[in-house]
Amino acid sequence: MRSQLVISDAGLVAGVRVQWTTDKVYAKDALDGFKAKPDGSYDSADLEKLTAENLDALSGYGYFIFFRANGALQKIDKPTDGLQTYNVKDGRLTLLFTVPLETPLDPHGGAITLKVYDPEFFIDFEYVAEKPLLISKPLGQGCKAELKPATTDAQINQTKQMLSTKDKTWKPENGEDFGGLFAQPVEVTCAS
Repeated sequence: MRSQLVISDAGLVAGVRVQWTTDKVYAKDALDGFKAKPDGSYDSADLEKLTAENLDALSGYGYFIFFRANGALQKIDKPTDGLQTYNVKDGRLTLLFTVPLETPLDPHGGAITLKVYDPEFFIDFEYVAEKPLLISKPLGQGCKAELKPATTDAQINQTKQMLSTKDKTWKPENGEDFGGLFAQPVEVTCAS
């Protein structure tokens, strides 16, 4: 995946545009029932239909987008600019869409965190190595956005060990769910 923070003209964090490229197995399953053209590509109308189906299915999961400002979960709006492409050479689909925040966030108001993940651990999201984080417009003076390093195997094992000591009713801090413990965060901060 790749994430692009959407920055308003006023320098506010207004949302995120995500790019998800699937594996070949998912792409084959998702395209089942659609007729490929002789060159192996698919009609744009079919891909538009698939995009609408995908976004509709994702709505119940909040599109796997979790913004927090000073630890508080932020409300998001319905996605826009949905687009899906199929790469004939590698047999993979790429879904792009923008998820706006209901209320844009001022990065000078405190730390902003974005995590993209499946709370149910079914879908594994992994950032691409080259340009994993983009920013639509420059952030205000003294502000920066940074993709934090992926969780190491040792950290995952520590988290698993910690979780094994908790009972079924234990919940992570700040109302975060278990998937958030393993997600790679994007952090937006500004110097005081």
